[in-house]
Amino acid sequence: MTKRDLIEKLKGRFNDLNGKEAELIVNTVFKSMTEALASGDKIEIRGFGSFQVKQHNARQARNPKTGEKVQVEAKKVPFFKAGKELRERVDR
Repeated sequence: MTKRDLIEKLKGRFNDLNGKEAELIVNTVFKSMTEALASGDKIEIRGFGSFQVKQHNARQARNPKTGEKVQVEAKKVPFFKAGKELRERVDR
């Protein structure tokens, strides 16, 4: 499912919403989630899952093509953990 599909589904469910309004709603939700994660907050959506930012420490790795050792900088990455209800529905 793409963002466009989500907007279309929202428009179909609520007949009084036009395309611009549905797009604004979807964009606002994603922007709010992005800003929360960027500021270090955790997002929990009951029945769906949780998003959080994990810290990966700096480390030494190997370039698989050349075998040369390279230094990988520390970084923060978003992480999603599916909730119990979502896991059960997908497993059916």
